[in-house]
Amino acid sequence: MVRKHVHVTCAVIERDGLVLSARRSASMNLPLRWEFPGGKIEPGEGREECLKRELVEEMGVEVAVGRPLTPVTHSYPAFDVTLYPYICSIVSGEITLHEHSAMIWLPPARMLELDWADADLPIILEYQGLF
Repeated sequence: MVRKHVHVTCAVIERDGLVLSARRSASMNLPLRWEFPGGKIEPGEGREECLKRELVEEMGVEVAVGRPLTPVTHSYPAFDVTLYPYICSIVSGEITLHEHSAMIWLPPARMLELDWADADLPIILEYQGLF
């Protein structure tokens, strides 16, 4: 049997020196873990295009997609995921959570205080290393 491998974009959204963290809802995979918002890349869709679409769908905001960080591949018990992170900023809209149960803006130095999805951890460490 071929193991499921999903390709996902995610946004490290910056505002006023803080970074957005989103908590998955209880009904999602990895329930109540924190993550960078984003979603699965659809067939024929570019990474940046996917990220913009997902943030409108999940949070009702339009973002400017900035520099990419290093992609991360992680194996969970049921599937593999490759995350394609980008540093982003909100250009329009107010955040409305359509899928997540909570969100918080944190300074980069405090991000690891949350219970993050494992695949997001290397992204946090790389991002913290930029300062």
